[in-house]
Amino acid sequence: MTHYYTNNIDLKSQKTQISFQYRGHHLVFISDSGVFSKERIDYGSRVLLESMNIQSHQKTLLDVGCGYGTLGISLKKAYPWLHVEMVDVNERAIALANESIEHNQENDIIAYKSSVYENVKDTFDIIVSNPPIRAGKKIVFEILEKAYDHLNNQGELFIVIQKKQGAPSAKKKMEDVFGNCEIIKRDKGYFILKSVK
Repeated sequence: MTHYYTNNIDLKSQKTQISFQYRGHHLVFISDSGVFSKERIDYGSRVLLESMNIQSHQKTLLDVGCGYGTLGISLKKAYPWLHVEMVDVNERAIALANESIEHNQENDIIAYKSSVYENVKDTFDIIVSNPPIRAGKKIVFEILEKAYDHLNNQGELFIVIQKKQGAPSAKKKMEDVFGNCEIIKRDKGYFILKSVK
């Protein structure tokens, strides 16, 4: 049994295109077997995207566990001044994210392989993540904890997580790390959590 949060490039390829509307923009994502939510943009990502309100002074964004690029590419399209980086441990997801970047004709956005922040060199104004819950709490908490060191001062971390999949413990962890955590939206059991450095 293989999972979307592992690096499995041997799965049979069955590419598909997913159309998505976001803030007046039409996007197309290239998806395939072996990635998270391969047939449609998942509800949690939609809720997170609708919750985002990026300010003009915020210039850089990192999408951790990007999959085929839903969050990073959508936000780049809506906020074109952003420099966006996207990371995932899954090589197929990164290849798809790069195809999706090209398909949507975006620039100043890159996707590269990284286990959480392992290959991330810079700091950012915003980090977003729809964390891989099935990878386990250790990985989810690593995304939350290490975000602090990869954010600029006043940088913001946004995550989406279902209540039944650990939103209360994620909120507590973010409070422990950042000294603050705000629930900015609740929708059908999904929590959008935000911490500020």
